[in-house]
Amino acid sequence: MKMPNIKKCDVAKCCYNSDGNCHALAITVGDADNPRCDTFTTSCSSKAGDKRSIGKVGACKVSICEHNKNLECSAAGINVGRGKDDADCLTFVPR
Repeated sequence: MKMPNIKKCDVAKCCYNSDGNCHALAITVGDADNPRCDTFTTSCSSKAGDKRSIGKVGACKVSICEHNKNLECSAAGINVGRGKDDADCLTFVPR
């Protein structure tokens, strides 16, 4: 299985966000039922991550998501933005 890209991130205050793109090498999404971006952070003095790469989904812990296959995301790509939390996976589809 290929790690899906983060197609868009609207959480501008995250350290890994630059111009709507996530530059974390890989993010982790959620817990059992909350699709928040666990990699989201604002505790940095400058932007973080690798500016030459686009972030991917390394793991998904949201067991009730349709895209979750053995804790891996099977979506073609995801969008991250403001939801219930500061940074949520907006591609989340409950089973």
